[in-house]
Amino acid sequence: MLDILINLSRIRKQLILLCVDSVTIVAVLLASFSLRLGGFYLPEGELFWLVLGAPIIAIPIFVRFGLYRAIVRYIGLRALWAITQAVTLYALLWGLAVFMVSVDFMPRSVIVINWLLLISAIGGSRIIGRWLLLGSENRKNNNECRNVVIYGAGSAGRQLSIALRQSAEYNPVAFIDDNPELHRQSINGIIISSRADLTRLIKKNNVTEVLLATPSLSREQRREIINYLEPYQVLVRALPSVSELAQGKVKINDLLEINLRDLLGREPVKPNAKLLSLSVSKKVVLVTGAGGSIGAELCRQIVRQKPEKLILFDISESSLYVIEQELVELSIPGIEVFAVIGSVADKNRMSSIFKAHGVQTVYHAAAYKHVTLVESNASQGVLNNALGTTIAAQAAASLNVETFVLISTDKAVRPTSVMGASKRVAELALQALNQEHPGTRFTMVRFGNVLDSSGSVIPLFKKQIKAGGPVTVTHIDVVRYFMTIPEAVELVIQAGAMAEGGEVFVLDMGEPIRIYDLAMKMIRLSGLVMRDKDNAEGDIEIKYTGLKPGEKLYEELLVDGSFATTDHPLIMRAEEGMINWDQLEPILDQIKEAAIDSEMDKMFELIKQLVPQFDHS
Repeated sequence: MLDILINLSRIRKQLILLCVDSVTIVAVLLASFSLRLGGFYLPEGELFWLVLGAPIIAIPIFVRFGLYRAIVRYIGLRALWAITQAVTLYALLWGLAVFMVSVDFMPRSVIVINWLLLISAIGGSRIIGRWLLLGSENRKNNNECRNVVIYGAGSAGRQLSIALRQSAEYNPVAFIDDNPELHRQSINGIIISSRADLTRLIKKNNVTEVLLATPSLSREQRREIINYLEPYQVLVRALPSVSELAQGKVKINDLLEINLRDLLGREPVKPNAKLLSLSVSKKVVLVTGAGGSIGAELCRQIVRQKPEKLILFDISESSLYVIEQELVELSIPGIEVFAVIGSVADKNRMSSIFKAHGVQTVYHAAAYKHVTLVESNASQGVLNNALGTTIAAQAAASLNVETFVLISTDKAVRPTSVMGASKRVAELALQALNQEHPGTRFTMVRFGNVLDSSGSVIPLFKKQIKAGGPVTVTHIDVVRYFMTIPEAVELVIQAGAMAEGGEVFVLDMGEPIRIYDLAMKMIRLSGLVMRDKDNAEGDIEIKYTGLKPGEKLYEELLVDGSFATTDHPLIMRAEEGMINWDQLEPILDQIKEAAIDSEMDKMFELIKQLVPQFDHS
């Protein structure tokens, strides 16, 4: 029967509810008279018609207050408050109608009794309907329902428990909270326990997931909780931010797999608003490689600083279209966005774009970054990364573009890969051009891996875990620096604003992370067990593939010399040697010829002249 009701059209459900309310209104009025008079009472004459016609007064009021728009299965406190308001107004108007008609026999207390009983009846019918309908759904989906524990009994946890109770997918069985004063209390009928009870709760209730409802905690505090949960064989998910909760955006689909930024790095440093806007606000800005992971995030953050124009430059049509549509949908007034297809190695194309739009600031993110792919396509990597950057920089200098910022990499330091060496040559070219063209400030920002970028191990590990493994790690001791894409881009924009010309800025990436440890954490926090020689029954194996061509066990951030501090605690200035343009230009020309002619040995020897640390053995 309940299944039939659930599957009815919306209009039919509303008509049924309207009929039930009409009968209830009349029945409650009769009950009010009977209670007042101490026995069953059937009104006569004009009073009988006033009782029978009461729905004519009530139903339009109920419609106006939205009582038939609310979905019974998900009815909440707001709907109950609307019922109270609607019934109050109806009771007053019905009482007024009785006195206007001048009915001979009408105890005034009947109006009050009618008001109280009808609130209970109308509200109660909705609550009972909600209970029955949700119960039917839960029974129907019982086999798919997952028992979960909510970590955090604050306001976020309370809202999450309400959302979960309205879902057929999750069944919250307990809260965990670190505040001892809350232990053994309950929220929505769910008991609050301590960390010490987690093992018992998981075993007793067959818990498969722990949902973190701690959006207000610092990253360090969240990381401590995550590290505590890691040994348990449960999937760990996190709730969105407090701002999203405040906007009422808490949904079941908002529960995300644990954010790895909580495991890596430090608490983010608040950006300097003045530095963020200095080279961007009210300026014409161009981003090369705008469709890539870094380039796209640059575009997102730049539009928030309200430039006059933003030019999206990329060789990939599909990537360019995606970021263009994303920015167009933001509909930020007063900002012109232009999508331009082209190659940074095409000097005429670059010059014409700079000139046509009057570009003032360039963020050069266009590059081939995947170490293994560039290694097997070395000539193209050098032509694009080293010579393409030089060509774009020369075009900018010829038109006196104010600022040119190169997005570089820690792999440029004592490089063992073609990708790293090509980036180091690009750094040297910009330093040399900075001396030759004082009208343009050339600067570089060097940092390591970013989480969830297209070339990062994070998406690869996620895909491998989802497929059941194995998870591939090149070497048990390989380590890398990591930073989130938004934080890295934020620092790039600020570093570019601090530039005087020729600097190599280095971002503080925190402590390096062992890739094996990262893979192990991701497996465990996915609720799975690692399979190895000590546990042949585990879920996922970590397989070692060996270092790929061009890869190092660890990366560095400094070629030689030392660091100098800046006004920002996470941005340092590398004090390194450089080559003047007169010495550099002829070697660059020879590198270009060798790359075009695919003379690899000659190309590598020429690069080694510029980058003596390049070890391509």
